[in-house]
Amino acid sequence: MGMPTAPAPAAASDPVADRLIVVGTGGFTWAQVSQEATPALWELLAAGSSTTNSVRSVNPNTCPVDGWLSLSAGQRAAAPSADGAALRPTSAPCPAIPQPTDNGAITVPEWATYVAAAHSLRFDAEPGLLGTQLDTAGVSRAAIGPGAAIAAADTQGRVPAYAVVDWTSASQFEMRKAMGEARVVFVDVGSVRDPADLAAGEARPEADVAAQLAEISRRVGLVERARASDETLILAGLSDAGVGSRLRPIVVRGPDYGPGELYSPSTRQPGLAQSQDLTVTILRLVEAQVPAGMGGALLAPRNPGSTSAEAVAQRQVHLNDVDDASHEIHPLVPIFFYGLILAQLLIYLLTWRVWARERGSVAQRLRLVSIVRVVGVVAASVPAATFLANLIPWWRSAHPLPAIVGSVALFVALIAGAALLPPWGRTLMGPVAVVGGATMLVLAVDVMTGSRLQQSSLMGLQPVVGGRFYGMGNVTFSIFATASLMLAIALAHCANRRWGRGAALAAVLVIGLATVVIDGSPAWGADGGGPPAYLPGLAFFVLALLGIRMTVRRAAVIAAVTAGLFLLVGFLDSLRPAQDQSHLGRFFDTIGSGGALDIIIRKAQQNWGILISSPLTVLVPFGLFFVIFVLLRPTSWGSRSLHRSFERVPYLRPGLIAWLVVMTIGFFINDSGVAIPAVGATVAIPLIVAISSRTLVEEAAHGAN
Repeated sequence: MGMPTAPAPAAASDPVADRLIVVGTGGFTWAQVSQEATPALWELLAAGSSTTNSVRSVNPNTCPVDGWLSLSAGQRAAAPSADGAALRPTSAPCPAIPQPTDNGAITVPEWATYVAAAHSLRFDAEPGLLGTQLDTAGVSRAAIGPGAAIAAADTQGRVPAYAVVDWTSASQFEMRKAMGEARVVFVDVGSVRDPADLAAGEARPEADVAAQLAEISRRVGLVERARASDETLILAGLSDAGVGSRLRPIVVRGPDYGPGELYSPSTRQPGLAQSQDLTVTILRLVEAQVPAGMGGALLAPRNPGSTSAEAVAQRQVHLNDVDDASHEIHPLVPIFFYGLILAQLLIYLLTWRVWARERGSVAQRLRLVSIVRVVGVVAASVPAATFLANLIPWWRSAHPLPAIVGSVALFVALIAGAALLPPWGRTLMGPVAVVGGATMLVLAVDVMTGSRLQQSSLMGLQPVVGGRFYGMGNVTFSIFATASLMLAIALAHCANRRWGRGAALAAVLVIGLATVVIDGSPAWGADGGGPPAYLPGLAFFVLALLGIRMTVRRAAVIAAVTAGLFLLVGFLDSLRPAQDQSHLGRFFDTIGSGGALDIIIRKAQQNWGILISSPLTVLVPFGLFFVIFVLLRPTSWGSRSLHRSFERVPYLRPGLIAWLVVMTIGFFINDSGVAIPAVGATVAIPLIVAISSRTLVEEAAHGAN
């Protein structure tokens, strides 16, 4: 399957390599590199531009063969499992990298199975694309080692030049001879495989991790000494050490790459790149064409530094921070979400028990209702606090779990305290405005300044997963959209009481349009699925404020306008240079090439898989229906309070319907869409409980007077 190509003319400031040596390895992190144990790797860190690499490919852990295939394809690709399945379970051993065969032409064995697996996964991956693009540009290439042969192969699995080096006795001269005259040389120096982390059935290495890493450093040093001073070397960690997954090193050294940082426009994050960047960088450095729609970008040097011991140590600390935060948060995320879901169910149960309580004095019941209100406000403050927690380097603690719990608790206390204390806490909608406004402000400022707080946060983006590195993911959009609608309800209520319906309408429009712009802008949220879900809900809310009923025709017009705006933004984004495009522009490009359907199908499959993957996930809609049932029961005290809340806050009912519209559409049109209503409920439902509880207290106080 061919891909359209787009010329990538080099700007005057773009680096160009007269000769490029790409050294592939994996299985270790920057924290394991030291001047004493791995001198050659330390020298590259000191003298080159460095970053960390998200190696995530098709499966949760990336095997060495997967890393080389992804480099070859410029997209996610992996070797199939032993039974031929394209997806390989984490518990399965890594397939070995085959040695090339020479039957008149040097070829990679099992190439046809790699291609078939890649095509079946709908990642639009074409193994051999890198080699073919170099061929087309007339750039000669050679491979040293079996993994390197995969990177150098064309789409038919053919390798133009291949050499084997005896690492135990090879000299600098022999290494130089093996490179030949090729302009791009791929070198496989081996990967670290952690004996304590391997899947059952995988052959265990004889050496421990330290010895393996020391040997890799020695081999890298041999390649580095064989490199001429005017040549560029890329050292890339392509794979994991076993079942676990982490970020791996990348460093580039050459005439245009001195000591400092390596920046990836595709991630927009300091100290973080992705494997797709390597393919694009190789092509760009030798002035070959980059296929349209590739997700990577040219890795560029940034913030030049020095080779002093202090400067190198500071760079290593920064890179370790990026890796450690990503590594420590990853296993905590499912624990957090399971706990969040159970906590929500407990809140629903507490609400039902308190509101259905018939025994005890009115004063006792109202005290319990006040407690329910506090619990609701505290619970709704948690999502924003999970992002603010990254202002504290909790990952440096010897005990990360209590450290992040404490960090989140601190910011929950600050947000909930501001919402519950005077003056806001004395009003019906004050806590809703504070929690909704604080949550919206935190996420808006974060995406507008680079999405730093979202990286490696409990409800944000996970670098080791590598799905998204900036902007609004599904979980973030759900929180942001819910917070903005709750803030819009609160401000519309206040504006209507003071200045009338026109002011209420203006408040809703300003907040709603700001939400769409921040979420959908390619420079900020870059969210393709958010605006199409949010705009219909906003339109319903606005029509309700104007007293206009929603009809089928009006709904169709809203849907058409929403789709048109989405395509327009995608088209405008696609006109920007490839390295500056967001997900929207790349998706628009795939419409013409036929890849859009693959993306849509893949996202639908992911959504279904998540929906049926856990009993707790299935419990979420049941929990929501349970709350609705409790609140709307004719005999329920809480139900009467909710209806009176609708009477006291006329915009509450249409605002909540608008929220349900956004969550429902978001569920259907996004991958991992089940997370959208589930996470949105963690903000909306507790605030609804808080409003209804405050209604009971205020009406009881009014009746007593």
